[in-house]
Amino acid sequence: MNILVINCGSSSLKYQLIDMDKKEVLAKGLAERIGIEGGRVKYEAAGKDEIVIEEMLADHKAALKIVLDSLKHEDYGAVKSLDEIDAVGHRVVHGGEAFAESVVIDEKVMQAINDNVEIAPLHNPPNIIGIEACKEIMGDVPMVAVFDTAFHQSIPELNYIYALPYEYYENYKVRRYGFHGTSHQYITERAAEMLDKDLNEVNLITCHLGNGSSISAVKGGKCFDTSMGFTPLEGLAMGTRSGDLDPAIIPFIMDKEKLSTEEMNNVLNKKSGVLGVSGVSSDFRDLEEAAEKGNDRAQLALDIFENRVRKYIGAYLTEMDHCDGIIFTAGVGENSITTRERVVDGLKSLGVEIDKEKNNMRGKEAVVSTDASSIPVLVIPTNEELKIAMETAKLV
Repeated sequence: MNILVINCGSSSLKYQLIDMDKKEVLAKGLAERIGIEGGRVKYEAAGKDEIVIEEMLADHKAALKIVLDSLKHEDYGAVKSLDEIDAVGHRVVHGGEAFAESVVIDEKVMQAINDNVEIAPLHNPPNIIGIEACKEIMGDVPMVAVFDTAFHQSIPELNYIYALPYEYYENYKVRRYGFHGTSHQYITERAAEMLDKDLNEVNLITCHLGNGSSISAVKGGKCFDTSMGFTPLEGLAMGTRSGDLDPAIIPFIMDKEKLSTEEMNNVLNKKSGVLGVSGVSSDFRDLEEAAEKGNDRAQLALDIFENRVRKYIGAYLTEMDHCDGIIFTAGVGENSITTRERVVDGLKSLGVEIDKEKNNMRGKEAVVSTDASSIPVLVIPTNEELKIAMETAKLV
């Protein structure tokens, strides 16, 4: 079975075509700058050179058409005909309370995704556009929605209800939803396999650390708590997002700086985090380089990020009777040797120890803790596309 995985952003479209029988990527790429000047589609079939098609991409449908034409191209295609694509799996960011698992897309599902646009105005509209473009071009090919929020729907009320007037939850569904769920679920399942544990019994702390970061407490293979909340702004200090802060700061700054709600939201989402503290970059590699050269604010930004990660790990350890593993994944978690080392070094009082020699690697599955460590520490590269394809194949 061949599954096409689609991940639509506001001006981009990431894709992979995966042979599920062999678990092999047949082709992958990215369409970017959709709807603006300088549009292009990157396409790479397995074992072949990357092709870059530079063309004005009027909308997602135009981008998808180029992607599909590339997949069946006579010279560099991955399939001879689109008939060889058995189903399409779509990443959808927000499923709200409507979806606790992936679903085959029909009219009712589309309506529910539309209903959640109000609480995910930046994320769900592009996802809807991608689904509609696929329907228009590919006709009756089965399609599945895989939700970033679904894995977190097992969180109990004590962790998803905010201490606000309860009618705000009843009337507007203001609650913790959590994000990066596809990644957290994938590494949970892989960690259970690596640790030789029953998925229904494994307790983990999963750390998805990248430009956007979140940590989850997994109890009995299900999410019990997570750091992101009503939106992806809550939790850790991130690349450009503030993470946790005193909410009274928001009206205070708005008053002092004469900012509108939209402008304040932009500050919190795009000008804060390690970028705001450092004044250097939202890229952790740039921060590490600047810190090595003596930039105190870059070092402070890294210190804040790592300390916040430790705080969440410590808090989540208290929510479980035991922990079978602490998992690092995503761009920073998989590739930053120093971040992993500094985070785990701060957990020595809990008996958690990192092995510097084992930890001296990037982007590979590995146990990086010492044999004496009270809790194993693992690095597991995430594979959201494969997880989406697996969910799609299971349903169709």
